[in-house]
Amino acid sequence: MGLAAAEGVAGGLDPAQRIEAAHVTAQALLRHGRSGNDEVTARLVALTDVHGLDAVAHLWADRPADSLPGVLWRLYALRAGIHRDPGGLARVFDVGRRRAPVAEAIAGVADPPGQDEVRALADAVLTGAFAGDLAVALERAGAFCRVLATGWAVLADDEAEYEQATVLTRRAAGLLRTAGQLEGAAASWRGGTLH
Repeated sequence: MGLAAAEGVAGGLDPAQRIEAAHVTAQALLRHGRSGNDEVTARLVALTDVHGLDAVAHLWADRPADSLPGVLWRLYALRAGIHRDPGGLARVFDVGRRRAPVAEAIAGVADPPGQDEVRALADAVLTGAFAGDLAVALERAGAFCRVLATGWAVLADDEAEYEQATVLTRRAAGLLRTAGQLEGAAASWRGGTLH
C-alpha cells in the first residue's frame, strides 16, 4: 500500500480518547444510577441484557481494576457469567461456602444457594453499585468470587482427571485474583482514589 492510500485509511479511535470515553461513561452511569430513580437504576443493571456484554466490553474491558470503568466492567462481567450459568455457579458456591464462611456471609447469598439466589445476588450487587454504597457492592462481589474460587479449588482437588482439575484450578485462581481486585477497588473508593 502506498503512502497516499495509507493516509486515506480511517484509523481507530485515539487510545487517549478511548481511555477518556471509558472514564466519562463510567462516571456518567454511576451519577445517573445515584439519581434516586429506581427505573433508571434498573435500566443500568439490565444494560448488558439489552445492548450485550460486548458493548460494555468495548468501552471498559481493557481498563485496569483500580479504575472506575475497570471495576464496573468486572461487575457487569460477573453478572453476565452468573446469568449464563446460575445453576452451575450455585452448586460451586454451595461447595465453597463450607470452607469460606466469612466470605459467604459478606456475599449475602440466600440459603440454600440456588440459581434464583445467585441471580438475585448478581442483580443486587450491581444495583448497590449504582444506588447504594459502591464499596459495599464491590466487597460483596469480591466475597462471592472468593467463595466460588474456594468451591472450584475443592472440586479440583476431588477431580480425578488431570486436565479437568487444571481447568478448575485456573478458574479458582482467576476468581481469586478478581476478588482481590474488587476488594482493593472498594478500599480505593472509600479513600477517594477510585476514578
